[in-house]
Amino acid sequence: MSLAGSSNHIVSVAAHRGDAKTLLAFDILTEGARKGLAGFTIKVKPPTRPQYYLINNLRFEHPEQHARDAAESDNSTINAPIRKFRWLHVPGLDHQGLDPEFGLYTYTIMPRYFGDDQRLRPLDPSMNLEVQVVLAPFQTKSLKLGFTRGFTQSQAFARHFGKSAPIRPKGDELLFDTSEIAGRSPDGSEFRFEDEYRWSGFTARKLIFEILDQVRQDKDLELDIFAYDLNEPDVMKAVISIGIRCRIILDNAALHHDKDDPKPEDKFEQEFVASVDADHIKRGKFGRYQHHKVLIVKKNGVAQRVLTGSTNLSVTGVYVNSNHILIYENQEIAGRYLDVFEEAWNTTASSSFKHSMLANTQHSFDQDVPSTEVTFAPHTEAVARTILGEVITRIGNEVTGGGERASILFAVMELDSDTPNPVYEVLNQIHTERSVFSFGISDNPTGISLYKIGSPDGVLVTGKPGRTNLPPPFEQIRYVGLGHQVHHKFVVCGFRGSDPTVFCGSSNLALGGEQANGDNLLTIRDPEVVTVFAIEAIGLIDHFNFLNGLERAPAAKDQAAAMADRREAAVQSEWFLSTSDGWVGKYFDPQDLHCKDRQLFAL
Repeated sequence: MSLAGSSNHIVSVAAHRGDAKTLLAFDILTEGARKGLAGFTIKVKPPTRPQYYLINNLRFEHPEQHARDAAESDNSTINAPIRKFRWLHVPGLDHQGLDPEFGLYTYTIMPRYFGDDQRLRPLDPSMNLEVQVVLAPFQTKSLKLGFTRGFTQSQAFARHFGKSAPIRPKGDELLFDTSEIAGRSPDGSEFRFEDEYRWSGFTARKLIFEILDQVRQDKDLELDIFAYDLNEPDVMKAVISIGIRCRIILDNAALHHDKDDPKPEDKFEQEFVASVDADHIKRGKFGRYQHHKVLIVKKNGVAQRVLTGSTNLSVTGVYVNSNHILIYENQEIAGRYLDVFEEAWNTTASSSFKHSMLANTQHSFDQDVPSTEVTFAPHTEAVARTILGEVITRIGNEVTGGGERASILFAVMELDSDTPNPVYEVLNQIHTERSVFSFGISDNPTGISLYKIGSPDGVLVTGKPGRTNLPPPFEQIRYVGLGHQVHHKFVVCGFRGSDPTVFCGSSNLALGGEQANGDNLLTIRDPEVVTVFAIEAIGLIDHFNFLNGLERAPAAKDQAAAMADRREAAVQSEWFLSTSDGWVGKYFDPQDLHCKDRQLFAL
C-alpha cells in the first residue's frame, strides 16, 4: 500500500511510501486550529530500535522560555517543531547511521501551539496521531525499484565524506580496489571508496549487485548486457568473473571508443577479451548511441529477470548522477528484452533495428506486474513522433482534466535543445499552467522558476547551479562542473488521480534520440510505483530549489571550516524560529503554490 493515513478533529497525516523513505504530509482541518500553530513534532519508531524525534536545523532563540524536554537537544522537533506541511524522512542521517533498520515504522505526529504569551505550550497528547508505513526498498508484485542517492551536492555528502571527497582514485587504473582508503571525513575518521559508493549508490547499487552476484554464484545462469558507459570497477570485475556465461553489447560511439587514445570502454574490452574471449563482446551504436542500460538473466536460454532504467554501469552513473533502476522478475517481460538483445547481437546494434517489428510495436504487460508498456528504439520518425505524442497527450490530459489534485512532476536530464523536441517544449512551459501542481528539475532547462511565496506558478529548477555560496548554517558543497547531476528521464502524471502514470527508462524523451539511439521507454500505470517516482522528484526539486536560490557564479569562498556544526552556525548567525504563526498563511492561500502543495499530498 502506497498511502497510510490518520486524522482527528485537529490534524490529518498522510504517509506516502517511497523507496527506503517516507513522505509525511500534514493538514490542519479547521480555520480555528491554524491560529497559534507553531509547527509539528515528529517521533519515529523503527521496528525494533529505540524511538527518536526528528531534528530541525533551527531552534528558538531562547529555548528556556518555551516548553521543552531537557533530555532532548534544542533542535529536536519536540523542542523546535518543523514548519512545513510535508517532510521527507530518509532514515540514517541523524539517527541509525549508514545502516538503518527496515520494516514497519510508526510515526507519531504532534501539532504544537503557542500560547497567548507567544511561548510554545507543552505537548497535548489528545491531538497526537500515529500512522504506520513500511519503510524499505520498494517492491510490488514482480517489480523492484531502486534509486541512486544523487546528492553529492549536499550537506549530507559533505558531512559524511567532505566537500572534496574523491569519487575515484587518481590515475587511470581501470579495475581499482574499492576497499582502498579514499579519504577522511570531517570528523577525522577514514572512509573507503566502497563506503562512499554504498552511501551514494543507495538502493540502485544494491539491485545491480543483486543481479551480478546471483549470476556469479549460480553456474546455471547466463547474463546478457547492454552497456553505454562501463567503468564501475566492481561491476567490471563481476562481469569478467562470469566469463563465457556473459554476452555484452557495448557502445562504440566516439565518447566511448578511440583507437589512438583508448577510452575506459576500450580498455574494458581489452581486459574482457584477454580474460574471456572476443566472441562474447560486440561494439555497436544503433546509429548514434547504444544507450540501453540493461541486464538480462537467463537459465537454459530462457530469460528469467531483467534490469533496466536510466543508470549507467559507471562510477558517475551510480555514484554521482540521480538515476533509477527497475528489475522485472517476470519471464514475459525479460523475454521481450532478450528478443531485442538477440536482434541487436545479430546485427551488431545497427540502425536497421528501427525497421524491425520490435521497434514498431508497443509491448504491453500486466500479468503479475504493474501495468507496463515498453517501446524499444531506434524508431522511424513517424513512430518516434507517435510515442512522444503519447507522453504529451497524457500531460495535456492532466492539465485539462486532472481535477483539484492535478499534478505533473518530472526529473529529466535534458530540456534544452537546438532542434524541435515536443516533450521538452511542453515540460519547459508546464510551470505556467496554474491548473496543475507542477514540480520539475533538469540539468538544462531553458528557464528557472523557483518556489515563490504568494505565487501560484509551478517550480522548474536545475540540478547544475553555478558554484553556490551557502550562508550559515550550511557548509559549502561540491560543484559538479561539466558532469551531470540529474540523469533521470522520468515524468509523473496525476499521482493522486484516477490515471497515475510514470514514463521512465533510458530514453531522453527527445525526438532525435528516439530515432538514433538504442533505448527503451517504459510507461507504468500503477499508483504505488507512481508514488515512489513522485517522491524522488520531490526530494530532488526541494533540494535544488534551495541551491538555485543561492547560486553565486562563478566562485564562492570556502567557509566549511567555520561551519563544521551547521546548527551552532545557525545560532551564531541568529537564524531562529519565530514565535508567531505567520508561516502558516501561505499554505492556505489559494493563490500560492504552497496551498496546492498541501492539498496534493495531504490525506
